[in-house]
Amino acid sequence: MSASSSSSSFAEALLSPRAVALVGASGDARKNTARPLRFMRKHGYSGALYPINPARAEILGERAYPSLLDLPGPVDHVFVMIPGSEVEAVLPACAQAGAKVVTVYSDGFGETGPEGQARQAALVALARELGLRLLGPNSIGLADLHTGGILSVNAAFEADTLLSGDISMVSQSGSMMGSLLSRAAARGFGFAKSVSVGNESDISVGEVVDALVDDPHTKVILLFLETLRDAPTLARALSRARVQGKPVVAYKLGRSEQGDALAQSHTGAMAGNDAAVDAFLTAHGVMRVRHLETLFEIAPLASRYRRPLRVCAAEPDGAVARVAVITTTGGGAATVVDNLGLHGLAAVAPPTDFVQMIAQSGLVIRETPVIDLTLAASSAQYKLLLEHLLRADWCDAVLSVVGSSAQFHPDLAVKPLLEADKPQGKPLAVFLAPESPESLTLLRAGGIAAFRTPEACADALSVFFAGAGQPPETGASVAWPAGLPQHGMLSEYESGTLFRSLGVPVAAGQLLAPDALHHTVPYPLVAKVCSPDLAHKTGLGAVRVGVADEQALKIASLQMLEAVRRHAPTARIDGILVQPMESRLIELILGYRHDPLVGATVLLGAGGITAELSPDFALRLAPVSVEQAHEMILEVRQTRLIRGFRGLPEGDCDGLARAIAAFSTLACLESVRVEEAEINPLFVRADGVVAVDGLVRLA
Repeated sequence: MSASSSSSSFAEALLSPRAVALVGASGDARKNTARPLRFMRKHGYSGALYPINPARAEILGERAYPSLLDLPGPVDHVFVMIPGSEVEAVLPACAQAGAKVVTVYSDGFGETGPEGQARQAALVALARELGLRLLGPNSIGLADLHTGGILSVNAAFEADTLLSGDISMVSQSGSMMGSLLSRAAARGFGFAKSVSVGNESDISVGEVVDALVDDPHTKVILLFLETLRDAPTLARALSRARVQGKPVVAYKLGRSEQGDALAQSHTGAMAGNDAAVDAFLTAHGVMRVRHLETLFEIAPLASRYRRPLRVCAAEPDGAVARVAVITTTGGGAATVVDNLGLHGLAAVAPPTDFVQMIAQSGLVIRETPVIDLTLAASSAQYKLLLEHLLRADWCDAVLSVVGSSAQFHPDLAVKPLLEADKPQGKPLAVFLAPESPESLTLLRAGGIAAFRTPEACADALSVFFAGAGQPPETGASVAWPAGLPQHGMLSEYESGTLFRSLGVPVAAGQLLAPDALHHTVPYPLVAKVCSPDLAHKTGLGAVRVGVADEQALKIASLQMLEAVRRHAPTARIDGILVQPMESRLIELILGYRHDPLVGATVLLGAGGITAELSPDFALRLAPVSVEQAHEMILEVRQTRLIRGFRGLPEGDCDGLARAIAAFSTLACLESVRVEEAEINPLFVRADGVVAVDGLVRLA
């Protein structure tokens, strides 16, 4: 049987196969390997279904086949449930049976160490040679809840009925896939597709997302991530999702330490892989939530309303959105307002003219951040007020907090919310203070975002209003300066030469031979030992500030060289670097890193030797525009000191933004890859910026 007998596309074969073979299907209903057959028959799969087991003629009432070569027709998808050591041998038969996709439930591959990784690599190589695509290994499977195509051993599909819907999920954790399905179903959320990618040896999260973009049943895509693999493929898929108007929401746990041991800079310690992944997700329009329940509870908000472009929490109150809060429970509202504040949102009071307008309808409200209607409003008045709030220009979203009536009188409690005329432009969210599954189901059916906890509610609103970022544009190629090394660490003097060539202002320095300290830099000055092997010179005693004269420079040079010989005896010494004493208003750090997961990133943060102690930074994928650099400046709290805070002198933020954008073009260098680079500190003055120390590590 040839592969050409199957006409399904890759996406169809992956997500909605019309013919399936189950290799290793068991006749013992208690075993995991019996589950896919049971699940598919239980939930109404109507496609061709072929259990493969050479020891059985019949399995759970279905005819069994000794091998894939004995099937009466072609298959789109093969689900493999045999020992890992036997999987490779079955792939040729999968190809002969016409399969396009093979899902490998079997373990014992890349997750087990070097030997398993070698087996996995061999498996992928053979699959590619045969024209097959692999999902897994170590994948718990996938499901199409609209067709009953449950190619999974996950116990969540034991449920008597499966709620189908318009949400699809891609998970790097097989067990969490089932947990999220069951938790979501309890709140009235149905799924279209659910996919566990396992080890991602071949088919990646990005390829599954790309297939879901074209799935007519999918309106919202959820990601449960442990890390990122194949970021470029995911980036392309996310771009398509954005164009097609399909929001993507992610929950990411863990923090990869890959590459961090190589970090020579504060940048690597301040912003590791998780921060880089966050920057990647933001740039590509993904809403990354902090709470697990928010992952699916945000879906109606994400699908119903257009998300704003990314804005910055820049001003003193730090608010990115104004939320009008209307409630029938004072305490419940207080919990959610508190969480709104923690997430940088502002509960806003209605203005006087709005209060007066509402009074004309017989409803008295006050100019307070929470509009409390606990004892004051009928259902009709609640509906009227809600409609006015949804059209008011003084708030960006409306949050309704419903009290005990949601539990005991669900129809009455949510009736105004369901019946109100709701314009498309302004988000409406609901927090149900009591445990009230009926009200949740009613609101879900009405397409209204409803939340069980104040934390998830605030989480959802904050990530929604954080706005969609923009992926980095491909910058023009930048030539590598002639004469500089192209591998390894650069010295500070060489680093300064590179930064200056990009357009970053660098302190004018002169490199002197230790035995010939003649120069034209005015005293007092800064003197340093210049070496490609000294990343952090201050701690080694290799820096002197305020050197007053020639004699002091000679003494300082001898002392610094002795300190380096004592603490770093193998360090290569290029000479003594002297620089003028530079004035500044504040010190910042400007960092660049080629992250192993997402590629080039640029960081702006609080600078100086205490940089790692303060998590005050902004991170973007590189390169960035001057406009994006301005956004980064506003995100760093310390920059308020140069932006008019309490009458302090203002710094040159335009010059700073230009320097950030220029520095980020390290991502565009020809022929040479910068692994990490840093300016620390970068002095910001009233009339410009100047880099006074730096390092560069090349691949």
